[in-house]
Parts: sequence; structure tokens; C-alpha cells
Amino acid sequence: MTSLDDVPLGLREELAAAGLDADHVWDLIARAVREDLPDLATDDPTSSSTIAADARGEAVFAAREPGVVAGLGAAAVTFFMLGADATITDRVPDGTRVTQGDVVMRITGLTQRMLVAERTALNLASHLSGIATATAQWVDALAGSPTRVLDTRKTLPGLRALQKYAVRCGGGVNHRTSLQDMAMVKDNHVIAAGGVLPALEAIRGRHPGLPVEVEVTTLDQLEELLALPEPPERILLDNMDDALMTEAVRRTAGRVPLEASGGITLERAGRIGATGVDFVSVGALTHSVTVFDLGMDLQETP
Repeated sequence: MTSLDDVPLGLREELAAAGLDADHVWDLIARAVREDLPDLATDDPTSSSTIAADARGEAVFAAREPGVVAGLGAAAVTFFMLGADATITDRVPDGTRVTQGDVVMRITGLTQRMLVAERTALNLASHLSGIATATAQWVDALAGSPTRVLDTRKTLPGLRALQKYAVRCGGGVNHRTSLQDMAMVKDNHVIAAGGVLPALEAIRGRHPGLPVEVEVTTLDQLEELLALPEPPERILLDNMDDALMTEAVRRTAGRVPLEASGGITLERAGRIGATGVDFVSVGALTHSVTVFDLGMDLQETP
């Protein structure tokens, strides 16, 4: 493998501008490559046996279904890591809506090395494009309402930064990136602390200035929080039906942002948006998304 310095500066700067740490992306891809090449001293026996080391070719990444692409820049890093002497062209920006057959990236370089990089690059881009596509479906379903779709911390270990980036590519909004971004009082915290108010007071006493979100399951609990001189910065309406959410929005009257969670499906999106809640959090965007169908095909040379 090469080093991060072999990745073009423009691509590294692009990752940084997207909120991604280039060193983190490099390390993640390096671990994935080692799954394919556990012994770096021994190359891929198929590619090295069938393709001359100096043979050059061109390959295209193409969409095999409609959707939203994400992670193409990160996937491109794989080709530089594996020494493909690559030139990347025709790459569409992450967040682009594509149709079946659209070319989203073209790679020219050493054919053998491109084929070694193929699966890792496709795995990454297909997974992230699946997240972006699912997020865009929620954005479309909520169009015309005030409700924005949020992700959660239900991410694959080690992939959180990239998965949350893909949510942004699809038009969604990131919730907490870590436990330290915002305190969130959920049912287990309420039980452990002896109530919603004691939990809220304990957090504010120990971490003044830290935003706090509190989960409620009933309108009485909501009213208890709204009656406080300083309500929490956000209230989570957990597993409420559409009628209860509508009433919660009416009673809150814009004083505190409201987030809907629990029992959330895309089929329900229009009704949730109609309640007027500010956010809807969807763990499925990252924890159970269907990968987007991308393919890499070598182009025949005369």
C-alpha cells in the first residue's frame, strides 16, 4: 500500500470540506483492504496471474438503479492506496441524484491494481449511496412540511463519520455524533435518576451549557417539562401516535423543538410531517439500509 501523501491534495481537501478526516478515511479503507489482502507481501493471485503488471485500462462506476450517490470521493482513495496510478474523471458530486445507467466516476490506470481495489471501493460507495438514497426518500416524503429527518447513533462501529456524511448527502440532518454533543435523557436514565426532573437537574448541575434532550411518552410528562422556567433544549416524543403528536405540537406552541421517534416508518412520513413536529429521527437510515447498486466495469480496448 502507498501512503496518504499519494492521494491528490485536491481530494484530501475535498474530504476535509465535507467534514471528513482524511486520516480516518485512509485508516478505515486500509483495514478494509487488509481483509482482501491479509498478507500484503502476496498480491491477488487472480489479477496478478491474468493481467500484466504494466497493463493499463479504463473502468467506469455506473448506477444500476436510480438513487443518490455518496462516498465516491472516499472510494476513489482506494485506487490511490493500492498504487493504481489512477486518474479519476467524470466523478459526479456526492449528493447527486442519478438514474439507472448513469456513469458516476471513471478511473484510468493500472488494470491489475484497479481490480484489486474494485470491491473495497464498491462496498464503501454502495453502502454510503444506500444511506443517501434512503435519506432522500424521507426528505421527499416530508416535502412541504416543517419536519426534517435526523439520523441517530445507530451506526456501524467505525463508520459513523462516513454514514452521517451520507445522511447529509441525502438531504438529512445529523443528530448527535457522540454522547458528548448533547445529553439525552431516556427511559433508563429516568429510572436510574428517580424521575425526569431529577435527571435534568443533575445534568445541568454537572454540565452547565450542554444542550439536553428529554424523552417523554405522555402529554403529562410533556406538560411537566414545559412548565419549567428553563425547559430542555429539545423534547423527544417517543412512540406517540399521530393524534398525540399533533396535540403535543399544539401544547408546545413552538417553545421547544419537538422530535418524533419510535415506530417510525417511511409510510408514516407524510402523517408525521402533518403533525408539525420539527424533527423525526430514523435509526434505519444507518443501521439497516439497503446498499445501492453500483457496478465497476472495465471498458474494452481496441
